[in-house]
Amino acid sequence: MAISRLHSPDSRGFASDNYAGVHPEVLEAIALANGGHQTSYGEDVYTEHLQEVFREHFGERAEAFPVFNGTGANVVALQAMTDRWQAVICAESAHIHVDECGAPEKVAGLKLLTVPTPDGKLTPELIDRQAYGFDDEHRAQPAVVAITQTTELGTCYTPDEIRAIADHAHGLGMKLYVDGARLANAAATLGVPLREFTTDAGVDVLSFGGTKNGLMLGECIVVLNPEAVHTVKYLRKAGMQLASKMRFISVQFAALLGTDLWLRNARHANDMAQRLYREVAGVEGLEIARPVEANQVFAVLPKHVTERLQKRFRFYTWNEHTGEVRWMTCFDTTEADIDAFAAAIAEELAAG
Repeated sequence: MAISRLHSPDSRGFASDNYAGVHPEVLEAIALANGGHQTSYGEDVYTEHLQEVFREHFGERAEAFPVFNGTGANVVALQAMTDRWQAVICAESAHIHVDECGAPEKVAGLKLLTVPTPDGKLTPELIDRQAYGFDDEHRAQPAVVAITQTTELGTCYTPDEIRAIADHAHGLGMKLYVDGARLANAAATLGVPLREFTTDAGVDVLSFGGTKNGLMLGECIVVLNPEAVHTVKYLRKAGMQLASKMRFISVQFAALLGTDLWLRNARHANDMAQRLYREVAGVEGLEIARPVEANQVFAVLPKHVTERLQKRFRFYTWNEHTGEVRWMTCFDTTEADIDAFAAAIAEELAAG
């Protein structure tokens, strides 16, 4: 049977930045890496080159380990940073706690110690709510602080905030991990180089997200402090995250980070979120629930309005009890997409 297109290329949604397709420059890079034979499992020239690309952004000690997805990156990285009796402190809203089906605890064999936060961001004071019981054999030992940049609530840590967390964690003998699924969006918001709020701020290990920023698939574990991990090499394989044809993951990251594509994509997604915010902020019956700092807009709508609107555009309800919803913008979201969605929101609210 011949392959045919089963969807409209004009379809748009606001549920997730994973909904977007692959950036044309990334597709070109994949095609460039095709043809001929290359050594498998990361021994290819594209993965070797990728190390240089990441070191340009994160410093000379950085080492990148491409994996299939974000959950895999988080699980392998945290497993490499902990022993079986240790724990990870994170925000109650953290992706590793809420959205990974318990994988960090089930697969990595660690304990998550969560802290409620008003804005998704940890602070040294909040960390101290769980950073106790050191040397108590009855308590899982706090070993890592994990933060998300940008957070699940759309907020963005400043370099100074991350530095304060890193200094506090290190002072307690712990390490700092950053879930960077939207790290590029944070850089676009902050207007600073990637290393300024990672390597230079004291981060030990991070994940760098690609799928949400124009890649077909793939994330990278980036080790900034080699002393902070056990051998990632074997854990990646044991965790089923070692790609045989890794060149096709690596070349995507080279296309993304070897040029300014990562920043162009992130800036555009952020700009579209700001446009959406401006278009709907004054609409009667709608409340913007949180600051818009990256490519996420949170709003509160009447439930019946949300249900009607979701039949026209896909998006997720964030909190069933409060009526809060989340709207995501992507690298390929257009001004026309925003305008059409904003008009639909106004129409549905006006209809009552």
